Amino acid sequence: MRIDHGKHDWSWWKSEMITKWANNSWRFELENAFESAIFNSEKDKPLNWFFKEKDRLSALHPDMSDDIINMKILRKCGGELEHVIKCRCVEPC
Repeated sequence: MRIDHGKHDWSWWKSEMITKWANNSWRFELENAFESAIFNSEKDKPLNWFFKEKDRLSALHPDMSDDIINMKILRKCGGELEHVIKCRCVEPC
């Protein structure tokens, strides 16, 4: 790839990646992946699952604050886990 395009700085490579992959089809797949992902304590490791979902949301909405990202991910946990986490939060969730 570098042979074809020569030496460029990071901003050029970043814009090329965005042009190639950040299209409507990619956004649709990423949104569907986030919507269908539900935490399952039997098969998912909490940190791996959390960071995967955080990366998906950050890619879709780069301007979204960490608080909003955390709340959206927390809602994906559902049931007793969501209740336990909200009860232990220092700030109201």
